[in-house]
Amino acid sequence: MKNRYKKRSHISELKFKKLLKSFCLDLNASQISELLTINRNTVNKYLTEIRVRIAEICEKQFSFKGVIEVDESYFGARRQKGKRGRGSYGKTIVFGIYKRNGFVYTEIIPDVSRRTIQAIIRGKVQQKSVIHSDKWKAYNGLVDLGYKKHYRLDHSRNEFVKGKSHINGIEGFWGFAKSRLAKFKGMNRKTFYLHLKECEFRFNFRNENIYKMLIKNLVIEPLN
Repeated sequence: MKNRYKKRSHISELKFKKLLKSFCLDLNASQISELLTINRNTVNKYLTEIRVRIAEICEKQFSFKGVIEVDESYFGARRQKGKRGRGSYGKTIVFGIYKRNGFVYTEIIPDVSRRTIQAIIRGKVQQKSVIHSDKWKAYNGLVDLGYKKHYRLDHSRNEFVKGKSHINGIEGFWGFAKSRLAKFKGMNRKTFYLHLKECEFRFNFRNENIYKMLIKNLVIEPLN
């Protein structure tokens, strides 16, 4: 069926555009299926492909420079009794970089070690940047790596703002992402990455028409 936005499509171009617009309006698969009279499995297939494309767009993001906030957050299972330390046993760890008044970037990480976190910072944040973080030990030594300045907050002492130093921007994104993902009432680890990148995309372009952005992208490179 001819469709400029999707190769080997089983639905018409018009119906695909309606599906994409419904997705951009944040309707879920059941709502889209009922609205457009498309099989639920077919809708899920298309939504997965759209999310893959969104993740690709996010991963192509340029490096960060300027005033930067960094932080980690934990998604998934509730904290288990008897488990102490950074985060919680069984949770998915996500590291985030946020340029003030700009974009956020997220990455799923295996641990919160200095080696893991600083490798991402060095790969994504330019050295002339000013970095704000909490006092987690993984952030030790960033100035020694060449970063201009590094300001730190001691959350253990209820220190959340000190002058211009804070990480409210990245924490605001964590709140947005967790609130949005909660509506799925549990999420498969295999699909978490795609939903996380969708949150990133929606947050970064919250003041843009994401439907027009995606249509323009898909005209240039249709879904397979």
